[in-house]
Amino acid sequence: MIIQLSNNITPQQKENLLNQLSELNIKSNEVKTQFRNYIVGIPKVDFDIRTIGNMEGIDDIHRVSDDYKLVSKKWKTERTIIDLGDNVTIGGHELAIMAGPCSIESEEQIENTVQHLLKNNIKIMRGGVYKPRSSPYAFRGLGMDGLKLFYQHCSENGIKVITEVMQVSQVEEMLDYVDIFQVGARNSQNFNLLDILGEVDKPVMIKRGMSGTIEELLASAEYVFSNGNEKILLCERGIRTYEKAYRNTLDLNAIPILKEKSHLPVIVDPSHGIGLRQHVATMALAGVVAGADGIVVEVHEEPEKAFSDGQQTLYYEQAEELYNKARSLNVVFEYIV
Repeated sequence: MIIQLSNNITPQQKENLLNQLSELNIKSNEVKTQFRNYIVGIPKVDFDIRTIGNMEGIDDIHRVSDDYKLVSKKWKTERTIIDLGDNVTIGGHELAIMAGPCSIESEEQIENTVQHLLKNNIKIMRGGVYKPRSSPYAFRGLGMDGLKLFYQHCSENGIKVITEVMQVSQVEEMLDYVDIFQVGARNSQNFNLLDILGEVDKPVMIKRGMSGTIEELLASAEYVFSNGNEKILLCERGIRTYEKAYRNTLDLNAIPILKEKSHLPVIVDPSHGIGLRQHVATMALAGVVAGADGIVVEVHEEPEKAFSDGQQTLYYEQAEELYNKARSLNVVFEYIV
């Protein structure tokens, strides 16, 4: 059960509500976000919802049986739109495109990528400064120095930054240099990190775990929302299966299912999803047809020289072709549905 409190609820009205919930043996959890105040109620037995809904100080009340209550579509039928400022949004009719290298490597690389994005009217640049790598000897990112350069060049050109945060201790120092925090697949159930990201007023994109279920991804989003942050994106990036012909199995089924279950925007990551450059664009377009609100792709001026994941990274020319096709396809898809 989700109770939306009125913005002008009085202390007495709130106390009366909490007392009534207690009498009905309903466990209550208060949630205050950037936009609204809620009470998430967990009833142990069935009851007449009107005994709560008719009380003063309540705007609305909803029965939500899902364990992931706040991110469920059962109470919020209008889809969430993430506003990044400067007329950059995710979740509306326009397809959101995020592009950039796997890793931030140098200032020159940042400048080249920014020019590529400006040329193609891309408003969000992806790039890792802290890289979770399977081998401890692989390139692991430029850290805060790289992030500051990354943010400087992007902000000067009206481009938003999305980058991965790997641990709780990094959140505060990264906060002023990030427009969207990315939670990688390996951290999708790092609940301490999700708790802290729920306390910041910046969007958070959560990638599905390598062996994670839909329910687990939605539960991770619930951690962020329940700690006060409604600005959440869900990302399907492929799951680990027995197949060895490609990097991961991009679960396109997840896109319509997530949109059916949740009001949050859904992003598809075909670069990690298939891991083969020659097929990334095809899978990106398939994600658009499946209903994704946006795509995130890896691009590089010279992928064969990339410090990481060059095999799944698009050349600029390939990326430009993808952008045009994806936008055209999104217009057609929006018209059909």
